[in-house]
Amino acid sequence: MNGNSDFLVIGSGIAGFWFALKTASHGRVILVTKKKESDSNTNYAQGGIASVLAKDDSFDLHIEDTLRGGAGLCHRDAVELMVRSGPQAIRELMETGVRFSNQSNGLPDLRREGGHSRRRIVHAEDLTGAEIENALVNAAKAHPNITVFEDRLALELAVEQGEGEPRSGRHPCRGVWALNRCTGEIEQYEAAVTLLAAGGCGKIYLYTSNPDVATGDGVAMAYRAGAQVANLEFVQFHPTCLYHAEAKSFLISEVVRGEGAVLRTLDGATFMERYHPEGGLAPRDVVARAIDQEIKQRGEKHVWLDLAPVGSPEVIRSRFPHIYRGCLKYGIDISRDLVPVVPAAHYMCGGVVSDLHGRTNIPGLYVAGEVACTGVHGANRLASNSLLEAVVFAARAAEAAGAELCRTRVATEKIPEWVEGGNTPMPESVVLDHDWDSVRTLMWDYVGIVRRDERLELAESRLRLLSRHIEGYYRRFRVAPDLVELRNIVTVGLLIVRCALTRKESRGLHCNLDYTERDDVHWQHDTVLQKPATPHYGSQSVGGENP
Repeated sequence: MNGNSDFLVIGSGIAGFWFALKTASHGRVILVTKKKESDSNTNYAQGGIASVLAKDDSFDLHIEDTLRGGAGLCHRDAVELMVRSGPQAIRELMETGVRFSNQSNGLPDLRREGGHSRRRIVHAEDLTGAEIENALVNAAKAHPNITVFEDRLALELAVEQGEGEPRSGRHPCRGVWALNRCTGEIEQYEAAVTLLAAGGCGKIYLYTSNPDVATGDGVAMAYRAGAQVANLEFVQFHPTCLYHAEAKSFLISEVVRGEGAVLRTLDGATFMERYHPEGGLAPRDVVARAIDQEIKQRGEKHVWLDLAPVGSPEVIRSRFPHIYRGCLKYGIDISRDLVPVVPAAHYMCGGVVSDLHGRTNIPGLYVAGEVACTGVHGANRLASNSLLEAVVFAARAAEAAGAELCRTRVATEKIPEWVEGGNTPMPESVVLDHDWDSVRTLMWDYVGIVRRDERLELAESRLRLLSRHIEGYYRRFRVAPDLVELRNIVTVGLLIVRCALTRKESRGLHCNLDYTERDDVHWQHDTVLQKPATPHYGSQSVGGENP
Protein backbone atom coordinates (compact mmCIF):
# COMPACT_ATOMS: atom_id res chain seq x y z
CA MET A 1 0.00 0.00 0.00
CA ASN A 2 1.09 3.55 -0.75
CA GLY A 3 -0.43 6.56 1.00
CA ASN A 4 -0.06 10.07 -0.36
CA SER A 5 -1.09 13.19 1.56
CA ASP A 6 -0.25 16.82 2.15
CA PHE A 7 0.55 16.21 5.81
CA LEU A 8 1.81 12.99 7.38
CA VAL A 9 1.68 12.55 11.17
CA ILE A 10 3.62 9.79 12.92
CA GLY A 11 2.14 9.23 16.38
CA SER A 12 -1.26 9.45 18.03
CA GLY A 13 -0.75 11.41 21.23
CA ILE A 14 -1.91 14.94 21.96
CA ALA A 15 0.77 16.51 19.72
CA GLY A 16 -0.01 14.32 16.72
CA PHE A 17 -3.77 14.73 16.86
CA TRP A 18 -3.60 18.46 17.61
CA PHE A 19 -1.33 19.02 14.59
CA ALA A 20 -3.66 16.90 12.43
CA LEU A 21 -6.71 18.90 13.48
CA LYS A 22 -4.91 22.22 12.92
CA THR A 23 -3.62 21.31 9.45
CA ALA A 24 -6.73 19.53 8.14
CA SER A 25 -8.13 22.82 6.84
CA HIS A 26 -5.05 23.20 4.61
CA GLY A 27 -5.05 19.75 3.01
CA ARG A 28 -5.25 15.98 3.37
CA VAL A 29 -3.80 14.47 6.55
CA ILE A 30 -2.72 10.88 7.13
CA LEU A 31 -1.91 9.84 10.69
CA VAL A 32 -0.07 6.55 11.27
CA THR A 33 0.24 5.00 14.71
CA LYS A 34 2.01 1.84 15.78
CA LYS A 35 -0.82 0.39 17.83
CA LYS A 36 -4.28 1.74 18.52
CA GLU A 37 -5.04 5.42 18.08
CA SER A 38 -5.27 6.07 21.84
CA ASP A 39 -2.11 4.19 22.91
CA SER A 40 0.22 6.99 24.01
CA ASN A 41 1.79 8.69 27.01
CA THR A 42 -0.94 11.32 26.69
CA ASN A 43 -3.49 8.69 27.64
CA TYR A 44 -1.48 7.83 30.77
CA ALA A 45 -1.17 11.43 32.00
CA GLN A 46 -3.09 11.73 35.26
CA GLY A 47 -2.14 15.18 36.54
CA GLY A 48 -3.16 17.84 34.06
CA ILE A 49 -2.01 20.88 32.09
CA ALA A 50 -0.22 23.78 33.73
CA SER A 51 -1.68 27.17 32.81
CA VAL A 52 -2.00 30.58 34.41
CA LEU A 53 -5.72 30.96 35.20
CA ALA A 54 -5.87 31.91 38.91
CA LYS A 55 -6.08 35.51 40.11
CA ASP A 56 -3.05 35.11 42.38
CA ASP A 57 -0.95 33.67 39.55
CA SER A 58 0.95 35.35 36.70
CA PHE A 59 2.87 34.50 33.56
CA ASP A 60 6.06 35.72 35.22
CA LEU A 61 5.60 33.30 38.13
CA HIS A 62 5.00 30.34 35.82
CA ILE A 63 8.00 31.33 33.69
CA GLU A 64 10.28 31.61 36.71
CA ASP A 65 9.05 28.30 38.16
CA THR A 66 9.82 26.60 34.83
CA LEU A 67 13.25 28.20 34.50
CA ARG A 68 14.15 27.29 38.07
CA GLY A 69 13.00 23.70 37.56
CA GLY A 70 15.04 23.43 34.34
CA ALA A 71 18.28 24.10 36.26
CA GLY A 72 19.68 26.76 33.96
CA LEU A 73 19.19 24.99 30.61
CA CYS A 74 15.70 26.13 29.58
CA HIS A 75 15.50 28.39 26.54
CA ARG A 76 13.75 31.44 27.92
CA ASP A 77 12.12 32.39 24.61
CA ALA A 78 10.51 28.95 24.34
CA VAL A 79 9.36 29.01 27.96
CA GLU A 80 7.80 32.47 27.63
CA LEU A 81 6.03 31.50 24.42
CA MET A 82 4.61 28.34 25.97
CA VAL A 83 3.45 29.96 29.21
CA ARG A 84 1.82 32.96 27.54
CA SER A 85 0.01 30.66 25.10
CA GLY A 86 -1.42 28.53 27.92
CA PRO A 87 -4.85 30.11 28.53
CA GLN A 88 -5.65 30.17 24.80
CA ALA A 89 -4.60 26.53 24.49
CA ILE A 90 -6.93 25.56 27.33
CA ARG A 91 -9.83 27.43 25.70
CA GLU A 92 -9.22 25.71 22.35
CA LEU A 93 -9.10 22.28 23.98
CA MET A 94 -12.42 22.98 25.67
CA GLU A 95 -13.90 24.08 22.33
CA THR A 96 -12.74 20.76 20.88
CA GLY A 97 -14.68 18.86 23.53
CA VAL A 98 -12.28 18.42 26.46
CA ARG A 99 -14.18 18.58 29.76
CA PHE A 100 -12.00 19.84 32.58
CA SER A 101 -13.05 19.64 36.23
CA ASN A 102 -14.65 22.77 37.67
CA GLN A 103 -15.44 24.02 41.16
CA SER A 104 -19.03 24.44 42.28
CA ASN A 105 -18.88 28.10 41.16
CA GLY A 106 -18.02 27.03 37.61
CA LEU A 107 -14.40 28.17 37.70
CA PRO A 108 -11.61 25.70 36.89
CA ASP A 109 -10.60 23.45 39.76
CA LEU A 110 -6.87 24.18 39.88
CA ARG A 111 -4.37 21.94 41.66
CA ARG A 112 -0.73 22.38 42.61
CA GLU A 113 2.18 20.09 41.79
CA GLY A 114 5.87 19.97 42.63
CA GLY A 115 7.93 22.98 41.53
CA HIS A 116 4.87 25.20 41.00
CA SER A 117 4.48 28.20 43.29
CA ARG A 118 0.74 28.49 42.63
CA ARG A 119 -2.28 26.31 41.90
CA ARG A 120 -2.32 26.20 38.10
CA ILE A 121 -2.91 22.55 37.12
CA VAL A 122 -6.06 22.27 35.03
CA HIS A 123 -7.31 18.69 35.21
CA ALA A 124 -10.12 16.26 34.44
CA GLU A 125 -10.37 14.42 37.76
CA ASP A 126 -7.19 12.28 37.80
CA LEU A 127 -7.45 11.12 34.17
CA THR A 128 -6.67 14.32 32.27
CA GLY A 129 -4.67 12.65 29.51
CA ALA A 130 -7.40 10.15 28.73
CA GLU A 131 -10.03 12.90 28.60
CA ILE A 132 -7.92 14.96 26.16
CA GLU A 133 -7.06 11.94 24.02
CA ASN A 134 -10.71 10.87 23.79
CA ALA A 135 -11.85 14.34 22.70
CA LEU A 136 -9.13 14.67 20.06
CA VAL A 137 -9.68 11.17 18.67
CA ASN A 138 -13.40 11.89 18.28
CA ALA A 139 -12.71 15.24 16.59
CA ALA A 140 -10.20 13.64 14.20
CA LYS A 141 -12.61 10.83 13.29
CA ALA A 142 -15.27 13.40 12.45
CA HIS A 143 -12.99 15.42 10.14
CA PRO A 144 -13.23 14.41 6.46
CA ASN A 145 -9.63 15.41 5.71
CA ILE A 146 -8.03 13.16 8.38
CA THR A 147 -7.38 9.45 7.86
CA VAL A 148 -5.94 7.33 10.68
CA PHE A 149 -4.01 4.12 10.00
CA GLU A 150 -3.54 1.99 13.12
CA ASP A 151 -1.07 -0.86 13.65
CA ARG A 152 1.57 0.82 11.46
CA LEU A 153 5.07 0.81 12.95
CA ALA A 154 7.24 3.53 11.37
CA LEU A 155 10.59 2.08 10.25
CA GLU A 156 12.60 4.89 8.66
CA LEU A 157 12.09 8.46 7.52
CA ALA A 158 12.54 8.86 3.77
CA VAL A 159 15.35 11.42 3.64
CA GLU A 160 17.68 11.34 0.64
CA GLN A 161 21.41 11.54 1.35
CA GLY A 162 24.06 11.89 -1.33
CA GLU A 163 27.43 10.16 -1.41
CA GLY A 164 29.76 11.69 1.18
CA GLU A 165 27.62 14.80 1.65
CA PRO A 166 27.38 16.47 5.05
CA ARG A 167 23.94 16.38 6.63
CA SER A 168 23.35 20.04 5.92
CA GLY A 169 19.60 19.78 5.58
CA ARG A 170 19.53 20.26 1.79
CA HIS A 171 17.54 17.05 1.25
CA PRO A 172 13.96 17.10 2.53
CA CYS A 173 11.95 14.43 4.27
CA ARG A 174 9.53 12.83 1.80
CA GLY A 175 7.59 10.60 4.17
CA VAL A 176 8.11 7.30 5.93
CA TRP A 177 8.22 3.55 5.45
CA ALA A 178 6.00 1.68 7.92
CA LEU A 179 5.40 -1.95 8.80
CA ASN A 180 1.78 -3.06 8.73
CA ARG A 181 1.67 -5.12 11.91
CA CYS A 182 -1.38 -7.05 10.72
CA THR A 183 -0.16 -8.10 7.27
CA GLY A 184 3.63 -7.91 7.69
CA GLU A 185 3.87 -5.76 4.55
CA ILE A 186 6.05 -2.63 4.25
CA GLU A 187 3.97 0.40 3.27
CA GLN A 188 5.08 3.79 1.95
CA TYR A 189 3.51 7.03 3.10
CA GLU A 190 4.51 10.12 1.11
CA ALA A 191 3.80 13.71 2.08
CA ALA A 192 4.95 17.26 1.51
CA VAL A 193 5.22 17.75 5.29
CA THR A 194 5.92 15.13 7.96
CA LEU A 195 5.34 15.64 11.68
CA LEU A 196 7.17 13.28 13.99
CA ALA A 197 5.15 12.94 17.21
CA ALA A 198 6.14 9.41 18.16
CA GLY A 199 6.42 10.00 21.92
CA GLY A 200 9.00 8.95 24.49
CA CYS A 201 11.34 6.12 25.38
CA GLY A 202 10.42 4.90 28.87
CA LYS A 203 10.55 1.23 27.84
CA ILE A 204 14.33 1.57 27.55
CA TYR A 205 14.32 1.19 31.34
CA LEU A 206 13.37 -1.79 33.45
CA TYR A 207 10.84 0.21 35.49
CA THR A 208 8.73 2.85 33.77
CA SER A 209 5.38 4.60 33.94
CA ASN A 210 5.13 4.50 30.13
CA PRO A 211 3.02 2.22 27.93
CA ASP A 212 4.66 -0.52 25.85
CA VAL A 213 4.70 1.72 22.75
CA ALA A 214 7.29 4.11 24.27
CA THR A 215 10.40 2.62 22.66
CA GLY A 216 12.13 5.77 21.42
CA ASP A 217 11.22 5.19 17.76
CA GLY A 218 11.03 8.89 16.89
CA VAL A 219 14.43 9.88 18.26
CA ALA A 220 16.07 6.79 16.72
CA MET A 221 14.58 7.35 13.25
CA ALA A 222 15.33 11.08 13.27
CA TYR A 223 18.93 10.51 14.36
CA ARG A 224 19.49 7.91 11.63
CA ALA A 225 18.03 10.36 9.08
CA GLY A 226 20.49 13.10 10.09
CA ALA A 227 18.40 15.21 12.47
CA GLN A 228 20.08 16.84 15.44
CA VAL A 229 19.15 15.46 18.86
CA ALA A 230 19.93 17.08 22.19
CA ASN A 231 19.88 16.73 25.99
CA LEU A 232 19.13 13.01 26.03
CA GLU A 233 21.01 12.63 29.32
CA PHE A 234 18.04 14.27 31.05
CA VAL A 235 15.63 11.38 31.62
CA GLN A 236 13.00 12.20 34.21
CA PHE A 237 12.17 9.51 36.73
CA HIS A 238 8.76 9.97 38.29
CA PRO A 239 9.12 9.60 42.06
CA THR A 240 5.97 7.60 42.73
CA CYS A 241 4.99 4.57 40.68
CA LEU A 242 3.05 1.80 42.40
CA TYR A 243 5.33 -0.96 43.70
CA HIS A 244 3.51 -4.26 43.30
CA ALA A 245 4.46 -7.56 41.69
CA GLU A 246 1.38 -7.54 39.44
CA ALA A 247 1.22 -3.82 38.67
CA LYS A 248 2.54 -2.60 35.34
CA SER A 249 3.32 1.07 34.73
CA PHE A 250 0.79 2.39 37.25
CA LEU A 251 1.59 5.96 38.19
CA ILE A 252 0.55 7.72 41.40
CA SER A 253 0.17 11.31 40.23
CA GLU A 254 2.19 14.14 41.71
CA VAL A 255 -1.11 15.91 42.34
CA VAL A 256 -1.60 13.51 45.26
CA ARG A 257 1.41 15.08 47.00
CA GLY A 258 0.20 18.48 45.88
CA GLU A 259 -2.98 17.85 47.85
CA GLY A 260 -1.05 16.90 51.01
CA ALA A 261 0.13 13.26 50.76
CA VAL A 262 3.42 12.55 52.54
CA LEU A 263 6.33 10.23 51.73
CA ARG A 264 7.55 7.95 54.54
CA THR A 265 10.19 5.28 55.00
CA LEU A 266 9.04 1.80 55.95
CA ASP A 267 9.35 2.64 59.66
CA GLY A 268 6.88 5.52 59.16
CA ALA A 269 9.36 8.41 59.34
CA THR A 270 9.12 11.35 56.94
CA PHE A 271 12.32 12.23 55.10
CA MET A 272 11.77 14.78 52.31
CA GLU A 273 12.30 17.71 54.67
CA ARG A 274 15.95 16.62 54.88
CA TYR A 275 16.40 17.00 51.12
CA HIS A 276 14.55 20.19 50.14
CA PRO A 277 12.71 23.14 51.76
CA GLU A 278 9.58 22.27 49.76
CA GLY A 279 9.61 18.68 51.07
CA GLY A 280 7.48 16.37 48.94
CA LEU A 281 6.67 19.23 46.57
CA ALA A 282 10.29 19.66 45.52
CA PRO A 283 11.05 19.23 41.78
CA ARG A 284 10.84 15.65 40.54
CA ASP A 285 14.59 15.12 40.23
CA VAL A 286 15.04 15.96 43.91
CA VAL A 287 12.23 13.71 45.09
CA ALA A 288 13.25 10.77 42.88
CA ARG A 289 16.90 10.94 44.06
CA ALA A 290 15.79 11.22 47.68
CA ILE A 291 13.61 8.11 47.43
CA ASP A 292 16.37 6.27 45.57
CA GLN A 293 18.90 7.17 48.28
CA GLU A 294 16.60 6.17 51.14
CA ILE A 295 15.84 2.82 49.51
CA LYS A 296 19.51 2.04 48.84
CA GLN A 297 20.78 3.19 52.24
CA ARG A 298 18.15 1.19 54.10
CA GLY A 299 18.23 -1.85 51.83
CA GLU A 300 14.48 -1.62 51.31
CA LYS A 301 12.37 -2.17 48.21
CA HIS A 302 10.13 0.90 48.34
CA VAL A 303 8.87 3.80 50.44
CA TRP A 304 5.33 4.59 51.56
CA LEU A 305 3.01 7.30 50.25
CA ASP A 306 0.59 8.31 53.00
CA LEU A 307 -2.62 9.95 51.75
CA ALA A 308 -4.19 10.45 55.19
CA PRO A 309 -3.23 14.17 55.29
CA VAL A 310 -5.32 14.75 52.13
CA GLY A 311 -8.55 14.25 54.11
CA SER A 312 -11.18 11.70 54.96
CA PRO A 313 -11.52 8.46 52.98
CA GLU A 314 -14.48 9.96 51.17
CA VAL A 315 -12.45 13.03 50.14
CA ILE A 316 -9.56 10.88 48.89
CA ARG A 317 -11.85 8.65 46.84
CA SER A 318 -13.66 11.63 45.29
CA ARG A 319 -10.48 13.51 44.39
CA PHE A 320 -8.59 10.56 42.94
CA PRO A 321 -11.17 8.09 41.61
CA HIS A 322 -8.94 6.57 38.93
CA ILE A 323 -5.98 6.06 41.27
CA TYR A 324 -8.33 4.66 43.91
CA ARG A 325 -9.82 2.11 41.52
CA GLY A 326 -6.44 1.25 40.01
CA CYS A 327 -4.80 0.51 43.36
CA LEU A 328 -7.85 -1.34 44.65
CA LYS A 329 -7.33 -3.93 41.91
CA TYR A 330 -4.10 -4.86 43.70
CA GLY A 331 -5.67 -4.94 47.15
CA ILE A 332 -4.55 -1.43 48.18
CA ASP A 333 -7.16 1.03 49.44
CA ILE A 334 -5.48 4.44 49.11
CA SER A 335 -8.14 6.02 51.33
CA ARG A 336 -7.01 3.85 54.26
CA ASP A 337 -3.72 2.10 53.41
CA LEU A 338 -0.16 3.28 52.95
CA VAL A 339 0.78 2.96 49.27
CA PRO A 340 4.14 1.35 48.30
CA VAL A 341 5.92 3.48 45.67
CA VAL A 342 9.24 3.59 43.80
CA PRO A 343 10.72 5.91 41.14
CA ALA A 344 10.36 4.84 37.49
CA ALA A 345 11.46 6.21 34.12
CA HIS A 346 8.82 8.70 33.05
CA TYR A 347 9.73 11.42 30.56
CA MET A 348 12.52 12.38 28.15
CA CYS A 349 13.36 16.07 28.51
CA GLY A 350 15.60 16.09 25.44
CA GLY A 351 14.80 14.92 21.94
CA VAL A 352 14.95 15.99 18.32
CA VAL A 353 16.05 19.62 18.12
CA SER A 354 13.39 22.01 16.85
CA ASP A 355 12.91 25.74 16.52
CA LEU A 356 9.92 27.62 17.93
CA HIS A 357 7.75 26.35 15.04
CA GLY A 358 8.65 22.69 15.38
CA ARG A 359 11.04 22.71 12.41
CA THR A 360 14.08 20.43 12.46
CA ASN A 361 17.31 20.78 10.48
CA ILE A 362 15.74 18.48 7.83
CA PRO A 363 13.42 20.40 5.47
CA GLY A 364 9.84 19.14 5.58
CA LEU A 365 10.34 17.38 8.93
CA TYR A 366 8.64 18.82 12.01
CA VAL A 367 8.54 17.47 15.56
CA ALA A 368 6.24 18.02 18.52
CA GLY A 369 5.48 16.45 21.88
CA GLU A 370 7.86 14.34 23.94
CA VAL A 371 10.01 13.44 20.93
CA ALA A 372 10.95 17.13 20.48
CA CYS A 373 13.58 19.22 22.21
CA THR A 374 12.04 22.70 22.11
CA GLY A 375 14.18 24.11 24.91
CA VAL A 376 11.22 24.34 27.31
CA HIS A 377 12.28 21.69 29.83
CA GLY A 378 16.02 22.21 30.13
CA ALA A 379 17.56 19.78 32.60
CA ASN A 380 14.27 18.86 34.31
CA ARG A 381 10.63 19.11 33.31
CA LEU A 382 8.26 20.94 35.59
CA ALA A 383 5.18 18.82 36.32
CA SER A 384 2.28 19.20 33.85
CA ASN A 385 4.24 21.40 31.44
CA SER A 386 4.45 18.48 29.00
CA LEU A 387 0.85 18.50 27.77
CA LEU A 388 0.96 22.30 27.53
CA GLU A 389 4.17 22.13 25.49
CA ALA A 390 2.63 19.54 23.17
CA VAL A 391 -0.47 21.63 22.46
CA VAL A 392 1.35 24.94 22.02
CA PHE A 393 4.17 23.71 19.79
CA ALA A 394 2.01 21.32 17.76
CA ALA A 395 -0.20 24.33 16.94
CA ARG A 396 2.82 26.42 15.97
CA ALA A 397 4.19 23.58 13.85
CA ALA A 398 0.82 23.31 12.11
CA GLU A 399 0.81 27.05 11.42
CA ALA A 400 4.29 26.91 9.88
CA ALA A 401 3.58 23.69 7.97
CA GLY A 402 0.35 25.09 6.54
CA ALA A 403 2.15 28.21 5.35
CA GLU A 404 4.95 26.08 3.86
CA LEU A 405 2.45 23.96 1.94
CA CYS A 406 0.72 27.04 0.56
CA ARG A 407 4.05 28.48 -0.62
CA THR A 408 5.44 25.30 -2.14
CA ARG A 409 2.41 23.22 -3.12
CA VAL A 410 4.00 20.78 -5.56
CA ALA A 411 3.57 17.10 -6.32
CA THR A 412 5.18 14.96 -3.63
CA GLU A 413 8.24 13.12 -4.89
CA LYS A 414 7.73 9.37 -4.87
CA ILE A 415 10.01 7.58 -2.44
CA PRO A 416 11.74 4.36 -3.49
CA GLU A 417 10.52 0.89 -2.62
CA TRP A 418 11.69 -0.51 0.70
CA VAL A 419 14.79 -2.72 0.39
CA GLU A 420 14.28 -5.86 2.48
CA GLY A 421 17.14 -7.00 4.67
CA GLY A 422 16.03 -10.65 4.50
CA ASN A 423 12.97 -12.74 3.74
CA THR A 424 13.09 -15.32 6.52
CA PRO A 425 11.73 -14.76 10.04
CA MET A 426 14.04 -14.95 13.03
CA PRO A 427 14.20 -18.62 14.00
CA GLU A 428 14.32 -18.09 17.79
CA SER A 429 12.44 -15.25 19.46
CA VAL A 430 14.09 -16.14 22.77
CA VAL A 431 17.22 -14.36 21.51
CA LEU A 432 15.31 -11.10 21.09
CA ASP A 433 13.59 -11.55 24.45
CA HIS A 434 16.96 -11.95 26.15
CA ASP A 435 18.39 -8.88 24.40
CA TRP A 436 15.35 -6.82 25.41
CA ASP A 437 15.86 -7.78 29.05
CA SER A 438 19.60 -7.13 28.82
CA VAL A 439 19.17 -3.60 27.45
CA ARG A 440 16.52 -2.56 29.96
CA THR A 441 18.38 -3.99 32.95
CA LEU A 442 21.64 -2.43 31.77
CA MET A 443 20.04 1.00 31.43
CA TRP A 444 18.40 0.74 34.85
CA ASP A 445 21.56 -0.39 36.66
CA TYR A 446 24.15 1.80 34.90
CA VAL A 447 22.30 4.79 33.40
CA GLY A 448 19.60 5.39 36.00
CA ILE A 449 18.83 8.06 38.57
CA VAL A 450 22.43 8.27 39.82
CA ARG A 451 25.43 7.63 37.55
CA ARG A 452 29.21 7.30 37.47
CA ASP A 453 31.54 7.50 34.48
CA GLU A 454 32.72 3.94 35.01
CA ARG A 455 29.15 2.63 34.87
CA LEU A 456 28.39 4.74 31.81
CA GLU A 457 31.48 3.43 30.00
CA LEU A 458 30.49 -0.16 30.80
CA ALA A 459 26.98 0.54 29.51
CA GLU A 460 28.36 2.04 26.30
CA SER A 461 30.64 -0.96 25.68
CA ARG A 462 27.87 -3.51 26.23
CA LEU A 463 25.28 -1.58 24.26
CA ARG A 464 27.65 -1.34 21.30
CA LEU A 465 28.13 -5.08 21.37
CA LEU A 466 24.37 -5.62 21.48
CA SER A 467 23.93 -3.09 18.69
CA ARG A 468 26.23 -5.05 16.37
CA HIS A 469 24.26 -8.25 17.01
CA ILE A 470 20.91 -6.51 16.47
CA GLU A 471 22.07 -4.81 13.25
CA GLY A 472 23.06 -8.28 12.05
CA TYR A 473 19.55 -9.57 12.77
CA TYR A 474 18.06 -6.53 11.02
CA ARG A 475 20.05 -7.24 7.85
CA ARG A 476 19.50 -10.99 7.75
CA PHE A 477 15.90 -11.49 8.82
CA ARG A 478 12.46 -10.24 7.91
CA VAL A 479 11.45 -7.00 9.61
CA ALA A 480 9.36 -7.69 12.73
CA PRO A 481 7.98 -5.31 15.40
CA ASP A 482 10.08 -6.65 18.30
CA LEU A 483 13.26 -6.43 16.25
CA VAL A 484 12.49 -2.88 15.07
CA GLU A 485 11.72 -1.66 18.58
CA LEU A 486 14.76 -3.42 20.06
CA ARG A 487 16.97 -1.74 17.47
CA ASN A 488 15.46 1.62 18.41
CA ILE A 489 15.89 1.24 22.16
CA VAL A 490 19.54 0.29 21.70
CA THR A 491 20.07 3.33 19.48
CA VAL A 492 18.45 5.69 21.98
CA GLY A 493 20.20 3.98 24.90
CA LEU A 494 23.57 4.65 23.27
CA LEU A 495 22.59 8.26 22.60
CA ILE A 496 21.61 8.73 26.26
CA VAL A 497 24.95 7.28 27.36
CA ARG A 498 26.91 9.47 24.92
CA CYS A 499 25.17 12.60 26.19
CA ALA A 500 25.69 11.54 29.82
CA LEU A 501 29.40 10.88 29.29
CA THR A 502 29.80 14.24 27.57
CA ARG A 503 28.35 16.28 30.46
CA LYS A 504 31.00 16.50 33.19
CA GLU A 505 28.78 17.91 35.95
CA SER A 506 25.59 17.19 37.88
CA ARG A 507 22.58 19.24 36.78
CA GLY A 508 18.87 18.59 37.05
CA LEU A 509 18.08 15.01 36.12
CA HIS A 510 21.72 14.17 35.35
CA CYS A 511 23.40 13.23 38.64
CA ASN A 512 26.99 11.99 38.23
CA LEU A 513 28.79 11.08 41.46
CA ASP A 514 32.13 11.78 39.76
CA TYR A 515 31.10 15.41 39.16
CA THR A 516 28.78 16.34 41.98
CA GLU A 517 28.57 20.11 41.39
CA ARG A 518 26.74 22.13 38.77
CA ASP A 519 29.24 23.90 36.49
CA ASP A 520 27.68 26.88 34.70
CA VAL A 521 31.05 28.06 33.36
CA HIS A 522 31.61 24.99 31.18
CA TRP A 523 28.27 23.19 30.86
CA GLN A 524 25.41 25.68 30.73
CA HIS A 525 24.54 24.65 27.19
CA ASP A 526 22.70 21.89 25.34
CA THR A 527 24.35 18.56 24.53
CA VAL A 528 23.80 18.19 20.78
CA LEU A 529 24.50 15.06 18.71
CA GLN A 530 24.21 14.42 14.98
CA LYS A 531 25.01 11.28 13.03
CA PRO A 532 28.00 11.60 10.66
CA ALA A 533 27.16 11.51 6.96
CA THR A 534 26.81 8.12 5.31
CA PRO A 535 25.41 7.55 1.82
CA HIS A 536 21.87 6.25 1.98
CA TYR A 537 18.25 6.80 1.16
CA GLY A 538 16.12 5.65 4.04
CA SER A 539 15.98 1.86 4.03
CA GLN A 540 19.44 1.63 2.49
CA SER A 541 20.79 2.77 5.87
CA VAL A 542 20.37 -0.48 7.75
CA GLY A 543 24.03 -1.37 8.07
CA GLY A 544 26.71 -0.25 10.45
CA GLU A 545 26.93 0.24 14.14
CA ASN A 546 24.47 2.48 15.89
CA PRO A 547 25.57 5.85 17.18
